[in-house]
Amino acid sequence: MERQRLDKWLWHARVVKARTSAAALVEAGHVRINGVRETAPGHSVKAGDVLTIGLDRSVRVLRIKGFSERRGDAPAARVLYDDLQGPRE
Repeated sequence: MERQRLDKWLWHARVVKARTSAAALVEAGHVRINGVRETAPGHSVKAGDVLTIGLDRSVRVLRIKGFSERRGDAPAARVLYDDLQGPRE
């Protein structure tokens, strides 16, 4: 798999708890792909894209490393991205 829908990737990477929440996050304009705001949940992302995600009380910056066919547990989700912010406090 070379590309995946943005909302599906956010859900598989466990950034949000539900796919509908991922779609709402994108539609609200809280996600940027390579510095450009994206409002379409169906936008395709590819390996190497950098996502800036504005969550409730934080901002996460993630580089996409890979994709998954289905949503797995937390350790499986962590291999899908590099956290560019380093360790969180």
